[in-house]
Amino acid sequence: MLDSVPPRPASARVADVVGNADVEWDTFDSAAYFDHNYGELRDDDKTIINLVTEHFGQTCRTGVGSAIDVGTGANLYPGLIMLPYSARVVLSERAHSNRVWLNHELAEPSGSWQEFWKRIAEDSPPHQRIRNPFDLLHRYARVERGNIFNLAAGQHDLGTMFFVAESITTRDDEFRRATGLFVNSLKPGAPFAAAFMRNSSGYYVAGQRFPACSINENDVEKALAPVARNVDIKTVESNDLRDGYCGMMVALGRRK
Repeated sequence: MLDSVPPRPASARVADVVGNADVEWDTFDSAAYFDHNYGELRDDDKTIINLVTEHFGQTCRTGVGSAIDVGTGANLYPGLIMLPYSARVVLSERAHSNRVWLNHELAEPSGSWQEFWKRIAEDSPPHQRIRNPFDLLHRYARVERGNIFNLAAGQHDLGTMFFVAESITTRDDEFRRATGLFVNSLKPGAPFAAAFMRNSSGYYVAGQRFPACSINENDVEKALAPVARNVDIKTVESNDLRDGYCGMMVALGRRK
């Protein structure tokens, strides 16, 4: 059970309402987002990697099944974390710009991903056994045009969703629905890891503003309760990536 978390201030609930469908996602600047967030390995990502790698190491079998990363954006490390446990990795992404970026990045990965891989494999024998992780990811991964609100249920054996459900809308109902649909895209009992910005008020990418839903640990717990079991929510301290947010959260669990 989570410790008591103070309710969100009223100001966080009366911001302009922006739904997911109101945003022109195809203009998302993938290169700018990557440079700002993943051009180097940050301490908060190190913590997230440790949590997720340990969780999947305890709950997954190696070498079988289908994995999905929902809303991949400009981030390869969730796919790399799932690599030992998958025969295929679906990178589901709505924005055309991100899909183009991902296909190029899979073929010619940026140098910073080497540091991410070193951290992933540091204490993980299943990852250490992979000799050429980027070649393997290129073979196993498939970039798909996808919308979180149209995910089919019961398709995958494990899954990740990093900074998506709370970062595509200001609406609480859309955040809850997106979180539930992500978990329901997995098979019953499948393990998952989901990361969220805490108390985010929105963010800028290359001067373009994108919406966010201000959430805390209680919101994540409530959104996962109908669809997930064995849920453990960790708060991650974070460096200043953007204005108007207060750290990160990682939810680990299984689909009911």
